[in-house]
Amino acid sequence: MGSMTRGAVALLATLNLLACGAAVEPSKGSTGSDGSPPAAARAGAGAPGIGDPHFPLDGNGGFDVAHYALEIGYVPASKHLDGEATIRATATQPLSRFNLDLHGFKVSEVTVDGAAARFSRDGDELSVTPAKPLAQGAEFAVRVAYSGEPQPVRGSSNLGTYGFIPTKDGAFVTAEPNGARTWLPANDHPADKATFDFKITVPRGVTALANGELLSRKPAAGGGTTFTWRESNPMVTYLATATLGKFRLREGKTAGGIPNLAATDPRYAGALDKLYERSGEITDHWVKVFGPYPFGSTGGVIDDFSAGYALENQTKPMYGGFEPDESIIAHELAHQWFGNSVSIKRWKDLWLNEGFATYAEWLWAEHRGDSTAEQRFRTALNRAADDAIWSYPPGDTRPDDLFHESVYLRGAMTLHALRQEIGDDTFFKLLRTWAAEHEHGNATTDQFTALAERLSGKQLGSLFDAWLFQPRRPAV
Repeated sequence: MGSMTRGAVALLATLNLLACGAAVEPSKGSTGSDGSPPAAARAGAGAPGIGDPHFPLDGNGGFDVAHYALEIGYVPASKHLDGEATIRATATQPLSRFNLDLHGFKVSEVTVDGAAARFSRDGDELSVTPAKPLAQGAEFAVRVAYSGEPQPVRGSSNLGTYGFIPTKDGAFVTAEPNGARTWLPANDHPADKATFDFKITVPRGVTALANGELLSRKPAAGGGTTFTWRESNPMVTYLATATLGKFRLREGKTAGGIPNLAATDPRYAGALDKLYERSGEITDHWVKVFGPYPFGSTGGVIDDFSAGYALENQTKPMYGGFEPDESIIAHELAHQWFGNSVSIKRWKDLWLNEGFATYAEWLWAEHRGDSTAEQRFRTALNRAADDAIWSYPPGDTRPDDLFHESVYLRGAMTLHALRQEIGDDTFFKLLRTWAAEHEHGNATTDQFTALAERLSGKQLGSLFDAWLFQPRRPAV
């Protein structure tokens, strides 16, 4: 999510997600007299949640997605979306039934491995019963045909709106934390990463921007245009985008040779060159600091929807209704390493995304000679003892207050305190090693702590406990 230097993001202090209730464990069953599992155990139902205790109905149990192939037709004038999603996955348990997350829409057909499947809806849960049970380890493909008007999630006045958001000329698509379900059936939790293909058909004159690289742009029946994009690196669902509208584009490569695409709504045409140049410059700098760029392209998009926030959509950070300054661009591009390539397994560890990206802002200011990370750390440390960041430990985020300022600012302070303790050489080796060892995967705070201790040769439990888990200002 966007930099905490912006007031709008700092206001993200209340969150009541769609998820509620309690997670259901997959059926494990018991063995029969001959040692084989009974029928109920051989084919149980996947849990309606992936197992995140803070967000029990986000994601789903019983399978792991490998790839989403999305075919979408969207007409801005009518706000009508026709979609067909083919999801390739592997059963992680015997399955007689499994769920997908989908918000709204009319589902007209579901098939599993080409055979018609029964399906039902209960809130955002689309339950699918294949014609034949799936064995544990079985690879399968589920196809869902759906249509209707996308309904974005409209949170509190502090959270704002997220998901697939219709605009006058297309759509602004930023889905953190659980808005992917507003435009595609998904296993909508960051623990299940997958590759994506997007085939998006829009009216003539509308541009479709999605993650990864553009494979083709072809005329479509009825006078429209079909854009085909591919993100061949694993991606969490909330980072997927299909942002549509009238855009001006600049394409090329960074000085370091990374493909770079910047796009702006005509209202922000004057910012196109700056966005392109700063995105390229900052990406190349982060390569020197964090290690090789983990994706095929970089860049950014400015749309005219006044979201009041930015989001680090994989390969294409999105800026909602404003021209980002260098600090915000630095934040969103740092997320390509921390949050996008190395992703969280559970939302409680969100500081691994936001604390790292906020600290990257400090590092960029240090690189530019504007201020040092130490100066920013000391400024934050001088906040009053009753400031809200001290009572909110960022190492275990609260589900009703996910994007609290502490997750950003105190998360960044944790990294600076660590840098002071282990020294610059070890600290920057730690950042590069973290990004390399968990590239395109998921990781936890415990794993980061263990790596920091291994590389430094120091016991760091008390440091991490004070900065991440205690509801008070650490002693310095």
